[in-house]
Amino acid sequence: MKKWQKIALAVAGTIAVMYAMVYVDVVTRAKEAYMEGEKYWSWTDHPEQRVQFLESQLTSDKADLQAKLSKGKLSKDEFDREMELLRFDHEQQMKESTIKYAYIWYQTAVDLFSPPNSKWVQLARQKMPLAKERWKAELRAKNIPFEDYMID
Repeated sequence: MKKWQKIALAVAGTIAVMYAMVYVDVVTRAKEAYMEGEKYWSWTDHPEQRVQFLESQLTSDKADLQAKLSKGKLSKDEFDREMELLRFDHEQQMKESTIKYAYIWYQTAVDLFSPPNSKWVQLARQKMPLAKERWKAELRAKNIPFEDYMID
């Protein structure tokens, strides 16, 4: 085999490996986005799971701050400020629409991670209009005015 053939083969192999890596990365990201959408969809149907998750997250974050305070890494003022921010964030997360986030995650899978048209992109594409309709119904139930262009 001539030298130029070896080089061409090495370049072609490198390109093939690069494309394979990109393909795997994009499909994996699509799966992650779809699964996040599924989590929020599930929380819409089972709000107690969301409350439990957010409460455990808040408890864990409070424990981390307590540990930093006891080790002297935070002053009492910093600790109080961080605790107030934690409580505020928690309250905001409790108010957020879970079906809105499901729609956004499905949309992310479809818009950002296709092509390739993987299984996860196809599933997200199927769920996206359903999530959008549920989100609209939620907005109507709360008497929140909206236009279709606002939620696309």
